[in-house]
Amino acid sequence: MTKFSVYIGIDWANDKHDVCVQVANSSARKFEVIKHSPKSINEWITSLHKQYKGQIAVAIELSKGPIVYALQKFDFITIHPVNTSMLAQYRKAFSPSGAKDDPTDAELALDLMLRYPNKIKALKMDSESVRKLTYLVEQRRKLVDDKRRFSNRLIITLKEYYPHLLDWFSHRGSGIFCDFITRWPNLQKLKRARADTLKKFFGSYPGRTAAYSVKRIQSISEAEPLTLDNAVIESHQLLAVALANQLLVAVKVIKVFDREISELFNALPDAELYKSLPGTGPCLAPRLLVAIGENRSRFNSASEIQMYAGIAPVTVRSGQKSWIHWRYQCSKFTRQSFIEWATKSIRQSYWAEIYYQQQREKGNTHQAAVRSLAFKWIRIIYRCWKTKEPYNEAKYLKALSDRNSPLLFKEKAC
Repeated sequence: MTKFSVYIGIDWANDKHDVCVQVANSSARKFEVIKHSPKSINEWITSLHKQYKGQIAVAIELSKGPIVYALQKFDFITIHPVNTSMLAQYRKAFSPSGAKDDPTDAELALDLMLRYPNKIKALKMDSESVRKLTYLVEQRRKLVDDKRRFSNRLIITLKEYYPHLLDWFSHRGSGIFCDFITRWPNLQKLKRARADTLKKFFGSYPGRTAAYSVKRIQSISEAEPLTLDNAVIESHQLLAVALANQLLVAVKVIKVFDREISELFNALPDAELYKSLPGTGPCLAPRLLVAIGENRSRFNSASEIQMYAGIAPVTVRSGQKSWIHWRYQCSKFTRQSFIEWATKSIRQSYWAEIYYQQQREKGNTHQAAVRSLAFKWIRIIYRCWKTKEPYNEAKYLKALSDRNSPLLFKEKAC
């Protein structure tokens, strides 16, 4: 067990950080305010280490962020993330009125670390490659959300003055769709384009675009404008072009992230394990890898992963009453990753499809059935992760058959 010479609680903010410092073997506490700048943080930590030597334990409400990144570069600092909800409840126990101030929160974080070392565990960092992959997949997801937002706004805008495009193009986030809008932002301008020009435009894009060019050109010649009001057309076409350009940038950047993620993911030792899982594909396999991590001692049971991911429900008992509710305190991105993967696996795994159908037959909603499937998948992936063996569908089906699992037995009886 690591012995620390100094214990620190930090309440972070954008511009400054309130800290509470307690030296080992002493009950005295000192309060300070540190300006949020690389120079100020470095000078404060360096002077503290020179004064007390040894290892320093820091309790803070974050597991990542600017202040955490600033502290991680010092090998004599161990960070202990404190759950925000836990700190809030702890504060409430000592301040029923709801009073709150930053120095008090820093001291409460320090108290939690000292009093409950089994609950406030040290942050263990994954390798640089896994941490980089974690940031990349999270940032990619935000870019996908941006793309969806731009696409939805563009569709709404086109409905106002130029709805024909929504009939002519089924993929509203494609390059051809955006390029078409920027070149012909309204129907009047499109009507003046020659058939050969349109045919050349459609032919310049790969895939099946050229096959639909004749039909699209015919539809363009027959199209009637929704409105002739220039106030509507000119204002909305400006917004449509702006959104199309934003959408194009998002699509291009996502492709850059995809290449970087693929290269980094495929170089990791656990890549084959996650690629063997049905329905993961190039997007979800890296997300599952970073969700569980590479440290085999991080989780000691499948239930720990289920709780961490927010898949395991919470049971509340009071007297003779008992009820189950959604797990609120969890990594939303991790939960989303497992739910999306479980949904994809339904069409890729024989037993997963049967299990999903059985859950629906019990009266469960689609979301409840998928969560239940994700719960079951996590037990399987935990075993693969611990043994470092890729998933084998045939092997798992044989195991189900050998123990006469109702999952397969019901199917055989039908």
